[in-house]
Amino acid sequence: MADLFDRNEPETPHRPGPRPLADRLRPKRLADVIGQEHILGPDGPLGVMLASGTLSSLILWGPPGVGKTTIARLLADETDLSFVQISAIFTGVADLKKVFEAAKMRHANGQGTLLFVDEIHRFNKAQQDGFLPHMEDGTILLVGATTENPSFELNAALLSRAQVLVLDRLDLAHLELLAQRAEHELGHALPLTGPAREQLLEMSDGDGRALLNLIEQVAAWKVEGALSPEALAQRLQRRAAQYDKSGDAHYNLISALHKSVRGSDPDAALYWLARMLEGGEDPRFLARRITRMAIEDIGLADPQAQTLCLDAWQVYERLGSPEGELALAQAVIYLALAPKSNAGYAAYKNARAAAKRTGSEPPPKHILNAPTRLMKEQGYGAGYEYDHDAEAGFSGQDYFPEGMKRGVYYSPVERGFERELKRRLDYFTRLRGQRQGGG
Repeated sequence: MADLFDRNEPETPHRPGPRPLADRLRPKRLADVIGQEHILGPDGPLGVMLASGTLSSLILWGPPGVGKTTIARLLADETDLSFVQISAIFTGVADLKKVFEAAKMRHANGQGTLLFVDEIHRFNKAQQDGFLPHMEDGTILLVGATTENPSFELNAALLSRAQVLVLDRLDLAHLELLAQRAEHELGHALPLTGPAREQLLEMSDGDGRALLNLIEQVAAWKVEGALSPEALAQRLQRRAAQYDKSGDAHYNLISALHKSVRGSDPDAALYWLARMLEGGEDPRFLARRITRMAIEDIGLADPQAQTLCLDAWQVYERLGSPEGELALAQAVIYLALAPKSNAGYAAYKNARAAAKRTGSEPPPKHILNAPTRLMKEQGYGAGYEYDHDAEAGFSGQDYFPEGMKRGVYYSPVERGFERELKRRLDYFTRLRGQRQGGG
C-alpha cells in the first residue's frame, strides 16, 4: 500500500484564506493614515519625533476604529523596531514575563522592541508598574492604546514616562475618503444613491473599521440599480452608538447635557439627553442629575424648577420607560429656559468656607436660650429683641459670633424670582444699617 504521507509527493500549494477588506486596506505608510493629521503631520508630535529620530513611549487615546493599532505598527516600521502586539484582555503576568525576556534578548543583540499593548487600561496597577523598569532601561518602547481617559485609568508613574496622544473620531469627509479607497480596492462603486451613501457613512459612527465592514456587506449584495436610504436601512442595522455607562462617554455626555441646560439651549440639551437614553443610560441617574441642575444652576431664580424636576422623577417612577422619559425631557426643556442663578450655591459654599475658618465660635449670647438661672446670670438671652415686636417685624440685630466680622455670602442676581429676593435683601440691609447705626 502506498504511503499516504509519502514525503516525495508534491505538496499542495498553500492558498491563503480570504482577507477582510479592513485588513487589505490597512495603510502601508504613516502618510496614508486617514484623519489624524494633527499628530502625524510635519508639525504634529509624531511628525516631529520621527523627523528628529527620537521616538518616546506613547499612549494613543481615542475611540475604536481610528487607527491606533495601524499607527503603532507603522511606527515600528519607520524606526526599525521589532513590533510585538499584546492585548491586556488576554495577557497575564506569565505572558508579560515572556514578552519582557524576549525583548531583553533582542536588546542584547542590538534590536529594539516596540511593544504595542491594546486596551492597556485593563491592566491593574501592579501590571502597569511592571512596564516601568523595561521602559527606563530601553528594553521596550511602549505604545499603549486605550479608549478610556488615561488620567483616570493609568498610573501616574506610567503616564509620566509616556506622551499621551489623542486620536480623533473620523468625520464624514475622512469616512468618504476611506469609502473611495474601498471602492478602488473592490474594483466597482457601491450600489447606493447619494443620500444612501451618506447614511452608510453615518451608520459607522466615526469608526473606520466599522465602515469597511459595512461596505464589505453592501458590496456583496446582488442588486439592480442604486439602493435608497430606506432600502439600505432595511438591509443593514445601524451600528450602536459608542457609549459606556461607566466610562468616559458617560461623563462627557452628562457634562454636555448639564452645560447645554446652563447655557439655556433646550435643543442641545434634548439632543444630549436623547443620546444618553439611546446609549442605555439609566433614566434614574438622569433624573437625579436633572434635579441637581435645578438646584445648582437655577436655584432661587425659579424655585418651582426643583419641584418640577422632583415631579418628573416621580412620574418616571410611576410610568417607567418609555413614557416616563418624556417627563424628564420636559423637565430638561423647562430648566434650559428657566432664569439661571448659582447665587444660592455660591452662598452655601462661601458659608461653609467661613464655618471652617472660624472653628467653634459660639453664637452671641443675646440669641441663646436661658432656661436656667445660671444661664441668665451668664447673660444668655440678655438684650434679645423679638423681631415680631420690632417695627416692620425686623430688629436688625447681629446674629454672627461676637467679634466676627459680618459675612456677606448671598448675592442674588437680577433674574427671575431672585430679582424679588434681591429687592427684599436690599431692603433689610438698608434697615439693618439704620437700626445698628441708630438712625
